[in-house]
Amino acid sequence: MSETSSSGSWAEIFAPRYATVTLILCLGVALFAFNAFLAGTALPTAVLHLGGIELISWALTLYLVFAIMGGAGAALIKQRLGSRTALLASSAVFLVGTLIASNASTMTEVLVGRSFQGLGEGIVAAICFALIPELFPSRLVPKVFGTQASVWAVAAFGGPLGAGLLTELVSWRAAFLVNVPLVLIFAVMVMFVVPGKSRDSDTQSPGFPGIRLLTIGGGIMLVALASIAPPLQATALLVGAALLLAGSVLLDRRSRVRLMPTGAFWPNSVIGSGFWVVLLMPIAGASAAVYLVLLVQQLWGYGPTLAGAIGAVMAVAWSLSAITVANVRERATRKVLIRTGPALITLGLLGVLVGLLTSQIVIVLIAQLAIGAGFGMSNGYLNLTLMESASDADRDRTSALLPTTQSAGNAIGAALAGVAANSAGFATAVTSDQIHHAIIPVFVLGAAVAALSFVAALRMTGLVGRQTTQSSFATAR
Repeated sequence: MSETSSSGSWAEIFAPRYATVTLILCLGVALFAFNAFLAGTALPTAVLHLGGIELISWALTLYLVFAIMGGAGAALIKQRLGSRTALLASSAVFLVGTLIASNASTMTEVLVGRSFQGLGEGIVAAICFALIPELFPSRLVPKVFGTQASVWAVAAFGGPLGAGLLTELVSWRAAFLVNVPLVLIFAVMVMFVVPGKSRDSDTQSPGFPGIRLLTIGGGIMLVALASIAPPLQATALLVGAALLLAGSVLLDRRSRVRLMPTGAFWPNSVIGSGFWVVLLMPIAGASAAVYLVLLVQQLWGYGPTLAGAIGAVMAVAWSLSAITVANVRERATRKVLIRTGPALITLGLLGVLVGLLTSQIVIVLIAQLAIGAGFGMSNGYLNLTLMESASDADRDRTSALLPTTQSAGNAIGAALAGVAANSAGFATAVTSDQIHHAIIPVFVLGAAVAALSFVAALRMTGLVGRQTTQSSFATAR
């Protein structure tokens, strides 16, 4: 794609040629986004009705574990079944999980349903990402990501509100069942629009990468356990998780049929250093995502609605900034945006900490805007650069691994934030001074991880242009 090529227009992605595809991809994101907020709002009521309050955290944990495992294998499933069949099959898995959870009579059944939901949605999200470079010219890709960011913003506001109303006026089961019409509409559109398996695709059976998927799932499970374990045990669990996840990368690197693109997480390439940025940014952002809403209630006495609105400022800033920068054409400017994102997140996390310690809501809001803008301005061009830098053989693996890596970052970040908070005595903190003391390591850790992502972004953007682009996607269609 040349420096001076047309950047396209917003109207183009909603023109007849691309409108249906855009809607399908947005629905795929909506299934993930709204499901997260719907379930999070409805589950406390479900626990009160079914019992098993000790299992409530596992409703999210198992969802994430299976979503990450599903996403890791999505490129392989797409290769074997074709995009259409893979999306229909994974949508069916998600639908089965939704029906199990919504009709559950025990929390154990809810967990089974959430596991199926996670597996299906992990595959759906990854394949939708893989379809972006396949169905859109590169000049429109940033606008597709901007549209998806808007879906997340709508979900951040509308999801909890809609789930709360359904739970109060109808039932917690109704909040789960909202997914049914969404997934059915999605499936019908997929049948008519998404291409099937091409005749010249590789028909050789790639085998089932069970050991690698179990290693990835086991590593994320250890991370989840670390978030609820005492500090010493949590450290051991995190070390074990790091070994398992590193082992999965090494195993994949040596495998004949890979789940990951060549060079993933090896810092000597654009792909390798870029995936570190993709992983580290959500790890850093989890500090504010997990604790900010709770902290403004504890420290300032805000109600759930106002506290939730403060938390949602980040999502709105993410969407607005993604839309604002979606027309950037110059590669040099795109590199600046990729580097600026982690820098803003670093400053934003430190700003949130300062605002909480000094009881200045204005500082917190400005810092939230900085965090959201950091994600929004860098995410689209980070993803686009990775897609462009991948070879034709690795394009699907690269695209499908992006949402999976982001989900893994969210899970790891939540666990690390929990370990930092609990080690500093947050669970037993009562006074404002005690809470302030406990949250300092949480946000300092988040800022440190964001700084590491900035270093990785510098490395990635420094390598762009030095390496020969092997992907045909780099040429605008």
